[in-house]
Amino acid sequence: MMNRVLGVLLIVGAIVTGLYWWSYFTGGDVMATHERWYTAFESSFPVADGWMALCMAAAGAGFVMRRGWASPLWLMAGSALIYLGCMDMTFNVENGMYALAAANDAMKFEVFINVTTLILGVWTLVASWPRQQAQ
Repeated sequence: MMNRVLGVLLIVGAIVTGLYWWSYFTGGDVMATHERWYTAFESSFPVADGWMALCMAAAGAGFVMRRGWASPLWLMAGSALIYLGCMDMTFNVENGMYALAAANDAMKFEVFINVTTLILGVWTLVASWPRQQAQ
């Protein structure tokens, strides 16, 4: 049951990732600031986030349908989530971005994304690890 919940959350996460980038490029509502140094960093992630979302969607479908073919995708999705979450957090810490969260809704959403990404990544790896060892 918990793996099915995780599968649904991975699929939802993939959809939210797509919606994030749609918002970023069409309205900028998710931008914590419009400064060039920030947008240069953020604009370098659509391809990597696209890969992460693809892995999440495929892994999520595999969890929901309980398919053995998806086990490598679970590890790929989990590691992509952790890697990209750590990249975002490192940038935010080094540039004092978390301090903006008190008065900036976009930054509050960014904090939510960072925390959720890491939790989902770790959960995905933990849930998939026993399956990898059994094969």
